[in-house]
This record gives sequence, C-alpha cells and structure tokens, in this order.
Amino acid sequence: MNKIVPALHGAEASLLGKPVAYRDTYAPELLFPIERQLKRDEIGVRGEALPFVGEDLWNAYEVSWLNGRGKPVVALARFRVPANTPRLIESKSLKLYLNAFNQSRFAAAGTVGETISRDLSAAAGGAVAVELMPLGERPQRQIGYPQGVCLDELDIGIDTYQPAPGLLSAGGEVVSETLYSHLLKSNCLVTGQPDWGMVVVRYTGPAIDREGLLRYIVSFREHNEFHEQCVERVFCDIMAHCRPQALAVWARYTRRGGLDINPFRSTPGAGKADEFDEVRQ
Repeated sequence: MNKIVPALHGAEASLLGKPVAYRDTYAPELLFPIERQLKRDEIGVRGEALPFVGEDLWNAYEVSWLNGRGKPVVALARFRVPANTPRLIESKSLKLYLNAFNQSRFAAAGTVGETISRDLSAAAGGAVAVELMPLGERPQRQIGYPQGVCLDELDIGIDTYQPAPGLLSAGGEVVSETLYSHLLKSNCLVTGQPDWGMVVVRYTGPAIDREGLLRYIVSFREHNEFHEQCVERVFCDIMAHCRPQALAVWARYTRRGGLDINPFRSTPGAGKADEFDEVRQ
C-alpha cells in the first residue's frame, strides 16, 4: 500500500489548477495535506494551545465503489476533521482520492468507511470520523436557516473588499445572539476561483455593531484563502476586536467538485454548529 506523506509545503505544490489524469482504482497517495500552521502564523495563532475548538465538516456527494460482485454502490459521505489536527486536506486531492474508489471492489460499505477514515486520519494527523450513507438506504438531508438575525438587508455602503478587522466593534450591554449573512465570498488560495458561503456568528458579550460586522464579512470578497483559514481568521478578529465572553463562528460553503466544506470554531463550551445544510448546498 502506498504511504501518505504529510506535506511540509504550501498549497502551491498541490494539483489545484493543474491538468490531471483521473484514476479510478484505490490510491491513497493522492491525498495532499497542508500544514495549518502556515496560515495560523498570519493571525497570531501559535503553539499547541489553540484559542478555539472545533472541526471541519465535509459533505461528499459523489462517492461510489464496486461491491464484491462488481455492482456499483453510490453514497453520500460526511467527514469530520478536528480543528486541532496539524494538517488540513486540500479539496481537489480529496476529490481525486474519492474518485479513485470508482472501480475498486469492497465487500461492504463498512470496509470503505474504515479505509477512508484511516487514510484521512493519516493525512490530517489525527482521528477523522467518517459516515457513509448509501443512497439505497434513502438518507435524508435537512435544509434550514439559523435561528437568528440575518444582516443582509442592512442598507449600507461598502467599499472594502480585503479583510478589515478594524470594521469590527462592540459595546454596551451584554447580549446573547446569533447573527448571520449569506454574503460571504472568498477565493481559492491557489486558483482564485470564488467560494460562496453563509457565515454564522453566535456570541455572548457586548453587542456587536451589526453594520460593521456585515462590512467585515463582505471585506473577504477579494481575499484568497481556504475555507478553514477564513473561518479561523473571522473567529480571531472578532475575539480581538469585540471581546465576547463566548463565541462560535461557522460557515456553510457551497459545494464544488462534489464537496462542500463547513468549518466550525468556538470558545470551549459555546455549543455546536447547527446540523442543517445551507439552501445553496
């Protein structure tokens, strides 16, 4: 079996934006891990004591393999990568890796799940949970909206399209609320392709200025960074400029290449992200 070698370099060395021949038999060496610390240094997150807990939730919509008699099985899959793993997994490499199952035979779905979990865990450097849902078992998806205030109808002018944490402020009485926006757009760190998503901010602390928060969210519009890195940047900027007592930030990005990525970061004890999918996913 080929060994997965953790990447000690940046995303520029990946297959993103490059022509590649698709493989259809099992090939774990296709996974391309990227050190999280390369970007965490930029936002002042250093050392093993992270200022947040959380996970990266991946949904995969194009998963297939052959059963023991050569008949295809199609499934949905969900992967949970802990935020404290030292490496994230580049999305194109994960797509190529999953496609490599297409002509591979497995006796049972459980074996496929165990194989994927082992390979993703090796790439990420920590235990990755895998849930496989064959379509023959009629899995259900839930589409919903956060129970909170959508900022998108605020009638404001905006002229800043690179992350500007100085737009954030908070003050006054302590509140507990959830604010969200569908206007998040960032771009792939390597290819520059647009990444669209909904971002949710749930906090307890001095009231965050809503207009400033929306301007800040929109300021990512021309910013190049991976999904996980954007959410960590939002979390750290809100903590630094608004000083909440508790904070949870998560994003639901629309799918690309049969995958969507949904990072979640929070202070300990701040609860979990909503489990439903965003309507565009």
